[in-house]
Amino acid sequence: MSPHDHPAERPLREVALVFGRLGVVAFGGPAAHIALMREELVRRRGWVDDRRFVDLMGATNLIPGPNSTELALHLGHERAGWRGLLLAGVCFILPAALMVTALSWAYVEHGQAPAVTGLLYGVVPVVVAIIAWSVVGMAPTVLRSRWLVLLAVAGLAAYLAGVNELVVLFGGAGVAAVVRAARSLHERRARGERLGALGLPVLLASAVLGEANGAQLAQLFWTMLKIGSLLYGGGYVLLAFLEGDFVDRLGWITQQQLLDGISLGQVTPGPLFTTATFVGYLVAGLPGALVATVAIFLPSFVLVGLLTRLAGWLRSRTWTSALLDGVNATGLALIVGVCSELAVNALVDPLTLALAALTLLVLWRTRWSSTWLILAGAAVGIAHALAT
Repeated sequence: MSPHDHPAERPLREVALVFGRLGVVAFGGPAAHIALMREELVRRRGWVDDRRFVDLMGATNLIPGPNSTELALHLGHERAGWRGLLLAGVCFILPAALMVTALSWAYVEHGQAPAVTGLLYGVVPVVVAIIAWSVVGMAPTVLRSRWLVLLAVAGLAAYLAGVNELVVLFGGAGVAAVVRAARSLHERRARGERLGALGLPVLLASAVLGEANGAQLAQLFWTMLKIGSLLYGGGYVLLAFLEGDFVDRLGWITQQQLLDGISLGQVTPGPLFTTATFVGYLVAGLPGALVATVAIFLPSFVLVGLLTRLAGWLRSRTWTSALLDGVNATGLALIVGVCSELAVNALVDPLTLALAALTLLVLWRTRWSSTWLILAGAAVGIAHALAT
């Protein structure tokens, strides 16, 4: 930092550097993103403690949109206020959006995107280890009682049995509320304490695209804005929304193109929602990529901006605190489930097993940045691909 920098600018600089770097190396989907954020911002930098981190993680599960991106917005706000919120989101999203735009160009020009399977061969085992280490670190904070452990185990079993992740999350919240009600019934017999329903209205404000931008860009904007405002769940849910609107209703892209776009979103770092960038590029080139990216992420900025005023309130009230405990327990179970699925697909030979084990050892014995671990995994993956 320059000696002439104002002290108030230092948190903003930190937010930009941390989330810009995470946006470049955050492979592996939301569970990996969350683990990387915890490693960088709780364990290494101490921006928040584990209790605050898991509460923010739980709060993002209550609203639509990409959860890991919304967690980045929350953490940026924790560090540097509203400007930190905006900067964290832009820096986390922008690297992935630029990568997907470049790959979209290659796809349109050559009919297929460059292969990155060699890179992922080395990266994903490292990511699996980082997620596992993060779960170990968060578990004592999240699973603070025997019944929360049982709730997490039940949530993991349900997820592995194929139950929708939203059913698992909100089922956990419901069970936690019922347990809390049973425990406090005798205390509230004399006076009925009413719990108002927690409303999370979607209040969106956006500028209307002018006629000069074209009717197609306007329709692209509003369609992506609608998806970003309503979508709960992971990549399969996003696929269903995009297919319903852009393949079936509008007919702008084919189903194969959409599947290729989802694949690009999965093999690039950052949020999977950058698949919208690919779709926008196919529809209207660079302007379409920009419009689609802004539109699908805009609701997250608005909703998290509103939720920052509620996160502390949720924990301070008895009933909503119990609800948050349930969401956190089942959310941790979902991370374990995703980690196990990644491990089955990634730990396929002695080299990948060794990569994961070595990563766990480094995380245990040092405070090295996870960025270097992922870059080392990428180097191993590329070397392996060249040697075979």
